[in-house]
Amino acid sequence: MEFSTTYLVLACVFGLFMAWGIGANDVANAMATSVGSRALTIRQAVLIAAVFEFLGAFLAGGEVTATIRKGIIDVSVVADTPDYLVIGMLASLVAAGTWLLVASTLGWPVSTTHSIIGSIVGFAIVGIGMDAVKWDKIVSIVSSWVVSPLLAGTISFLLFRSVQRLILSTEDPFENAKRYVPIYIFLVGFVIALVTLFKGLKHIGLELSTGQSYMLAAMVGLILMGIGKFLISWIQVDPESETQFHFANVERIFGVLMIFTACAMAFAHGSNDVANAVGPVAAVVGIVQGAGDVAQKSALSIWILLLGGVGIVLGLLMYGTRVIATVGKQITELTPSRGFAAELAAATTVVMASGIGLPISTTHTLVGAVLGVGMARGIDALNLNVVRNIFMSWVITLPAGAFLAIGFFYLFKALFI
Repeated sequence: MEFSTTYLVLACVFGLFMAWGIGANDVANAMATSVGSRALTIRQAVLIAAVFEFLGAFLAGGEVTATIRKGIIDVSVVADTPDYLVIGMLASLVAAGTWLLVASTLGWPVSTTHSIIGSIVGFAIVGIGMDAVKWDKIVSIVSSWVVSPLLAGTISFLLFRSVQRLILSTEDPFENAKRYVPIYIFLVGFVIALVTLFKGLKHIGLELSTGQSYMLAAMVGLILMGIGKFLISWIQVDPESETQFHFANVERIFGVLMIFTACAMAFAHGSNDVANAVGPVAAVVGIVQGAGDVAQKSALSIWILLLGGVGIVLGLLMYGTRVIATVGKQITELTPSRGFAAELAAATTVVMASGIGLPISTTHTLVGAVLGVGMARGIDALNLNVVRNIFMSWVITLPAGAFLAIGFFYLFKALFI
């Protein structure tokens, strides 16, 4: 291939740009409930997200990346013209990254998954042909964008109902919070560890049986439960705080839980959404290294996941605070107990989807979970104007990614072919 080195350099630069956009826009959503409920400060949330987003991307990002890389279009169609696929993937990356930059500047919580998939479909239609798009796969991905917020909303609704029943509606909420919150912490550790062990660690050579995975996940849950129990034991009743808010002391206990769910959500987001940046990069690298062979079975290099993880962290640190307020403070009023239910529900949904290789939208999932918590308190608890604006930004994202990708595809075609 004539421009092999140029393609590789551009893939790395554009992949980093796209990952930066994910950090700026989507990570803000992942941490918004923690900040909105005042369980964490902005600085603490950014620090937690930086560590666990990177770990999620690096340890559990491989499965979904395969779907973005080769599951959306039939690459065999361009076996004779690999350059078209390369410049198409480059166009998709820069188009999706550009749209995320625009959305982040405006404070819109849009879907990075919408952005990249819309971009890939846009370039494929004009560059390869309608037949190259795997429409059955697109339908399953699009349906997941409906199913995932409904599933997350249902889980968060049930979780918050259990919090109300076991803790908030009892005669001694503080003591019951001390009793039951460690169990919720166990649940957080168990769910995240289990899905990561089942699907995420194959590319680093760790193969465990089903029984071993369950045992290890239970151990992780128990260790986190012990740490949580120790931290909660230090919390004492402050009678003065109860005069302003009846459940103030209970919410302090849930604040400990929110630290664990924030870590879980950041890990879950990194594992799923890193694919949006590194999937197209992996496709370009595979073609260039195969000297133009459009390899269906090209291995995912570890350095590509590292590139995605670093880009996400940089975007979060440099631009991530702009979108947090929309999801964390404007949809519904969040407290640590409500934020916990939303965050655990969203994290569970995302890691389940990541485990089966389905690139769902973290934005949709978390907004669905926050809506579920709001619904548990009645429809009046929701700011429907904000909800409407968020839905509108979701609708715009797919065509925006597609049209930008078409423009960049023709630009790169003029330059390289």
